[in-house]
Amino acid sequence: MSWGNLIRLVALLTLLALLLWPDAFSGAFGLLTTNGQPAIYNQGNLLDITLSHLGIVAVATLGATIIAVGLAIIVTRPFGAEFLPVSRSLANIGQTFPPVAVLALAVPMLGFGTAPTLVALFLYGLLPIFENTLTGLTGLPPAVVEAARGMGMSGWQRLLRVELPIALPVILAGIRLSVVISLATATIGSTVAARTLGEVIIAGLLSNNTAFVLQGGLIVGVLAVLIYDGLSALERSLLARTGQTRA
Repeated sequence: MSWGNLIRLVALLTLLALLLWPDAFSGAFGLLTTNGQPAIYNQGNLLDITLSHLGIVAVATLGATIIAVGLAIIVTRPFGAEFLPVSRSLANIGQTFPPVAVLALAVPMLGFGTAPTLVALFLYGLLPIFENTLTGLTGLPPAVVEAARGMGMSGWQRLLRVELPIALPVILAGIRLSVVISLATATIGSTVAARTLGEVIIAGLLSNNTAFVLQGGLIVGVLAVLIYDGLSALERSLLARTGQTRA
């Protein structure tokens, strides 16, 4: 086992231990508290909050993936090429408006809770997935496309059997970027009463408890690194299966 994999394994086991047996870390986090403050977040269960955080990110990313990949497919077909500028503008909306602004606009319509956070993460995650899908579908080897056409495949058969499988590693790279961005951005959802790890960080800031801030930040950071590495490994596997090399 390489040093990198060993470090990842230790990080994963430490994260699981913190979520399942947080009191075991009270001594270490207690060094960051003053005036008898609690060392471990005590306003909710860390495991439940983390699962809720991951669930919100997963739903938002799934929605962004479906819409972004669908738009990219449409604009790379002859009948939809003219919609490319409009589709790109739609995908750029999330990057144009900061997530905080999206939350502020969404709360009056959707109320407080998870819904505004899902909207913000969905919009923020569209662009990397859309652009990567567009790159993957327009950068296919011409010889492969011509061979598929020569075999008598219809347009949709070429898309499903040739284009998407070859473009999948590039699409996955966009999803990976979107997930990591959403993991960090989801913390602001707690400002509108969404159940995310942001509530641990905010509680620490409000009570001047560095231990709470560190707990929330560490969990988000370790999750981001582990998920990023996991998706990168899957991407490398897909590249190897299709005989491609990472650019």
